Amino acid sequence: MIQRLVEVRIAKSNEQKLRNKGAVEAGKDHYKWMVLMHVSFFVAFFSEVYLLNAKPPSWWLIPFVLFLIAQVVRIWAISSLGVYWNTKILLLPGAKVVAKGPYRFMRHPNYTVVSVELLVIPLIFGAYYTAILFTILNILMLRVRIPAEEKALMELTDYENSHGQKQRFFPSQ
Repeated sequence: MIQRLVEVRIAKSNEQKLRNKGAVEAGKDHYKWMVLMHVSFFVAFFSEVYLLNAKPPSWWLIPFVLFLIAQVVRIWAISSLGVYWNTKILLLPGAKVVAKGPYRFMRHPNYTVVSVELLVIPLIFGAYYTAILFTILNILMLRVRIPAEEKALMELTDYENSHGQKQRFFPSQ
């Protein structure tokens, strides 16, 4: 939760810097639903753990290790994008797309991290309903989010040339 609040602060700072340089926002229509989904995740997760008395499984260490790996990739992704990292789809027209860090291997490492988190955080604590529900909701959200982002990237940047052949989530061979 604290990590998410720090990320919101970074995103707000980056948003201001990008908007001052003339950034354009895409995907405004679905953004509020994405925020609602993420806030609801924490409500559902804490409710399942505390109200339904979910208990960590004996194999909790496996999702915990996956969570730790995801955090390393998250920090790598955020630091690789620098000022371009944001929770919103903010693009500078004509900008060169970042193709370093995990973005050398895949188009959307941050979405992969979030997908892993929405699954493994609840699994660590035995909150199976939350894991299933929010994995499904996240898939539905990404089916809207990724096309909106890629469309904007193709229209406003050199995205096709720099990322066209890369996998969406998983590193290419």
